[in-house]
Amino acid sequence: MTRRTYLQAAETTVALLTDPAVGAAWQEPSALPEFGVGGLAGHLAKQVLHVAEILAGDVPDREPVSLLDHYTGARWVGVPVDDEVSVHVRRGGETVAADGQAALARRVRAEVDRLATVLPAEPADRRVYLPWAGWSLTLDDFLVTRLLEIAVHCDDLAVSVGVEMPPLPSAVLDPVLALLLRLSVHRHGPTAVLRALSRAGRAPATIAAI
Repeated sequence: MTRRTYLQAAETTVALLTDPAVGAAWQEPSALPEFGVGGLAGHLAKQVLHVAEILAGDVPDREPVSLLDHYTGARWVGVPVDDEVSVHVRRGGETVAADGQAALARRVRAEVDRLATVLPAEPADRRVYLPWAGWSLTLDDFLVTRLLEIAVHCDDLAVSVGVEMPPLPSAVLDPVLALLLRLSVHRHGPTAVLRALSRAGRAPATIAAI
């Protein structure tokens, strides 16, 4: 189910990357500080390209961490825009996008087509190692992290170029929202989240999950 859902989200990524509005604004600033539209498109594309890279690695022996531990231990969560990690993310997106919109869209299209065959063939208990994190996840948990990235950055890119957020099916949004809720509760506590969702007068200033 998670793998099929991921492929649905990946198709949305392709559709947005091919939007003429993205190409027209390629050299313009995006809605994210210090990120150009082209670089942001590259970062979005990496949520597909990363999956291929990770699957090409050796299957790790170590036990996978939980999704919650993955995010609470992540170096990038909450860092400022000028932090080394943030700069590295932006440079990575710009590198992937260096050949322009058409080349990037073709590359992602080809990878989605390949993953449509590769992902269902992977064992149910497949583990993957994340070299940038230093730990392992189950493949399905890793794909949930990519669902979150795709949902968030599709919105970022759409806002940046003045188009509507691409519609994502509930099969994609449900696990993303469930994960964000878990992370928000961990970060702010259940009372803050309860009030934000039910009592505007007592709501905290933010319950941002990441």
